[in-house]
Amino acid sequence: MKGTKPLKQLKLAVPAQETPVDKFLTASGTFQDGDLRLNQRGLRLISEEKETRTPDAEEVDMQFALEDLETIKVIGKGSGGVVQLVRHKWMGTLYALKGIQMNIQETVRKQIVQELKINQASLCPHIVVCYHSFYHNGVISLVLEYMDRGSLADIIKQVKTILEPYLAVLCKQVLEGLVYLHHERHVIHRDIKPSNLLVNHKGEVKITDFGVSAVLASSMGQRDTFVGTYNYMSPERISGSSYDYKSDIWSLGLVILECAIGRFPYIPSEEEEGWLSFYELLEAIVDQPAPCAPPDQFSPEFCSFVSACIQKDPQQRLSSLELLNHPFIKKFEDKDIDLGILVSSLDPPVNVVD
Repeated sequence: MKGTKPLKQLKLAVPAQETPVDKFLTASGTFQDGDLRLNQRGLRLISEEKETRTPDAEEVDMQFALEDLETIKVIGKGSGGVVQLVRHKWMGTLYALKGIQMNIQETVRKQIVQELKINQASLCPHIVVCYHSFYHNGVISLVLEYMDRGSLADIIKQVKTILEPYLAVLCKQVLEGLVYLHHERHVIHRDIKPSNLLVNHKGEVKITDFGVSAVLASSMGQRDTFVGTYNYMSPERISGSSYDYKSDIWSLGLVILECAIGRFPYIPSEEEEGWLSFYELLEAIVDQPAPCAPPDQFSPEFCSFVSACIQKDPQQRLSSLELLNHPFIKKFEDKDIDLGILVSSLDPPVNVVD
């Protein structure tokens, strides 16, 4: 590998031993895990004393059934499953239907259960709404809010770069979503990337896909598992060290810098088309200096914001709450920047393979 030393710190998690799926299925076909129950009628979280239901659960049950949804087209495919654009047959409302094949690996099952619980409890305008979820014939189906302008990945494919005023508006919304996850839900998303930041025609930006998220036992809790998208993974995660909420901030910094310069911030020194190997990229993230915004192309406020996110030492990164008060975010707050104008001028998103 061109004489570079091997990345000795690299530690990949080994999948846990598979657990018989029968352990989590009742005779009636209900999937259960701890306090979670999921079947054709929907999802319930059961306490030791009584069954707890979401607001207006009875009304939702009467209006929602999988057979009432008709498929329009596939709008996304990834390791987590297939996402379809669907229409409610008699209400006419559009939704995104995410299907997840139940996997009997314990680590995967825990990720799916975590996603269900986060979606069930989310009360933030910058988190994609999960209206309902079902389990039937080995497939978990999530009825999600349809974000009609696709993902940030769709947008940057068309516009190549995004100007600072729009980036500030976009970034503020993502930060508000991260503040909710980090400070209210005690959750590390662990997979912040362009395809997991969705946009609608109103210019609203929302975080999605919690399949690899982890709920922390306390606000100071840390994780040491190795999951997520490698390109946007923080150095401490790649090297196998413990990590916390600040790992999401590193990922956000790379995403915002990518939107500004029109390419992924790490490029190989001799191969412009892409990394020659997976390990070369990981070595660069751990061993090379962190990327930065070119000061001759961007404002001091933007350069400072990116630097506050992309610090190799997580202790040096600002938190999501601190970043909301950064001069770059404040600079455009009174400018009435409408992100909807930018996205409305673009072509509708096409099928995406993530």
